[in-house]
Amino acid sequence: MTQPLKTGLVGFGRVAQTMHAPLIHQEPLLDLTAVVERHHQKSKEKYPAVTVYRSLEALLAEADVDLIVICTPNEYHFSQAKMALEAGKHVVVDKPITVSSSEAEALLSLAKSKGKLLSAFQNRRWDGDFQTITKLLHEGTLGRIVHFESHFDRFRPEPTENWREQQVPGSGILYDLGAHLIDQALLLFGKPEWVYAEILTQRSGVEADDFFDLTLMYPTTKVRLSASILMNAPLPKFLVLGDKGSYSKYGLDVQEAAFKAGILPGSDHWGEEDPSSYGKVYLEGTSYPYPTVKGNYLAYYENIAETILGKATLKVKPEEAIEVLKVIEAAQKSHAEGKRVYL
Repeated sequence: MTQPLKTGLVGFGRVAQTMHAPLIHQEPLLDLTAVVERHHQKSKEKYPAVTVYRSLEALLAEADVDLIVICTPNEYHFSQAKMALEAGKHVVVDKPITVSSSEAEALLSLAKSKGKLLSAFQNRRWDGDFQTITKLLHEGTLGRIVHFESHFDRFRPEPTENWREQQVPGSGILYDLGAHLIDQALLLFGKPEWVYAEILTQRSGVEADDFFDLTLMYPTTKVRLSASILMNAPLPKFLVLGDKGSYSKYGLDVQEAAFKAGILPGSDHWGEEDPSSYGKVYLEGTSYPYPTVKGNYLAYYENIAETILGKATLKVKPEEAIEVLKVIEAAQKSHAEGKRVYL
């Protein structure tokens, strides 16, 4: 049997605790052996076998690891990923990978020169609802798609102390939730002709953006991506319009709620949505529920491990992360100048 790849996790905040660590721990081809925590040892409470280091430098100097997973604030991603690649490690970085496309391009060049894997953690490619839309479009049920709408809304009126709401590089909802929505749109439709954006800060006491509304325009398809932290009314998560019919889907993928409830990924019925929450297909004269594909975030880390071991091709490529960042940069320019930005 193949020995599991020794994995080091840099940062043990909320996302690392609730998502990265459980996924790594549950993937048979990976072994979580080291964690960087500057001030605490929370990881040892859940994973007693790990060794805790106070810095990435210490981990790289002392630990024998194959893969480094970086879950720190976005502004540190470039320097930490660069350090890990220079040390000869494979690297996964939480999305969107870095703060700028130029930084991501530099990391890609370094990874190629070292012969090492580099990937952004885009787990929401394995959301059940997104997998469902991919299947639906492949089947051609809706015909030629003219309009695609994707929302990622929450209701959190009170600001937090989280870095994502502070005025630091890479903060704000566009880098956070926007990176997911843009990645999904690029997978479905490719590179848009132009981008138009409104990026706002709507809550008092918050420094970073907490609302965006993006238009990605294609020759015959309009893509609208939107996210708000002040949305407490139901809107479709997805709305897809074609010349043969439409599809609408409410509610978020079930995996995030399962993580928060402490349910382990890979357990029975993981990623399965209750039929009452299925989206609906609307064709001329008829409508029907369309079963949601089972979501599976474990597939991301399985692919990472199998790619390192030479058994698979990388699914979330660094070149794709660069394209996401270029759309984010175009959106920022569009908002600042109040006009379309052509790519």
